[in-house]
Amino acid sequence: MQVIAAGMKKFMEIQADTIVALGGGSVIDTAKGILYSMWQFSNAAGQEFKKPLFIAIPSTSGTGSEVTNFSVITAEGQKVVIVDEWMAPDIAILDSTCIQHVPQHVVADTGIDALVHAIEAYVSTEATDCTDALAEKAVELIFTNLKTLYNDVGNANARERIQKASCLAGMAFTNANLGINHSLAHALGATFHISHGRSNALLLSAVVEYNANLSSRDSRHVAEKYAKLAAVITLPARTYREGAINFIQAVKDLKKSLGIPKGIRELGIDQSKFENEVLNMAELALHDRCTPTNPRQPSREDLITIYQQSF
Repeated sequence: MQVIAAGMKKFMEIQADTIVALGGGSVIDTAKGILYSMWQFSNAAGQEFKKPLFIAIPSTSGTGSEVTNFSVITAEGQKVVIVDEWMAPDIAILDSTCIQHVPQHVVADTGIDALVHAIEAYVSTEATDCTDALAEKAVELIFTNLKTLYNDVGNANARERIQKASCLAGMAFTNANLGINHSLAHALGATFHISHGRSNALLLSAVVEYNANLSSRDSRHVAEKYAKLAAVITLPARTYREGAINFIQAVKDLKKSLGIPKGIRELGIDQSKFENEVLNMAELALHDRCTPTNPRQPSREDLITIYQQSF
């Protein structure tokens, strides 16, 4: 919030007619926060605020923030999700040369973040045929190119395809919203100062298994959609169970190939400290803006279990 306040002050000093956000998701989200806060401030003062031209140029491939109406702001140690069409950039410029020097661990974290965006949009309660198409293509591009980019960030073709995948996933979730993977990640990241992409990656396997709910014969919809994603990445999916199981395993294999830790404990977080924070994190996740569109509505206890399984 301090950065946003400083940005508002500078904006008022120069009365800018154009804002350019060049950077990762946090940079673009900060620019959104400045614009949104200026708009709210002007409305409260009874003044008209003309939105400047907003240009977003991502320097990482993961958040999709250049095409979304979402902004995640850290305030008083908590990650607050703001969703408003007014914040969406007017122009998004995708230039894969901007990510040619990104460190390997950032490629992994942001790439999995984009994958989570696509998966959550695909099974969201607000998913449509259009968002499904965007999500399916994003998943295909990520599974085909992310490992290549991780091993060689100089690969221009892989860079361009992963950047496009991130953008497609962003367009999918800005229209279909997300789910508890993000809700849980927001609370985990803010509590233990873990990057957003890494938080999402650590929770992904447990969340997909929870939403698939393969132990229940009464609810097949989500498992069937995971099976469709398995087919998209050319895995066997003769039945919905086979497809869902293969997709869940594919997610685990991809994470392993990218050096993603198996669990939160591998980050050096003390288990007793983690357990002390679990209830509070679950409470925050339960009331997160992303939770209502999760395909399976969780209880507080469900969220605690997912955290524990991910530890």
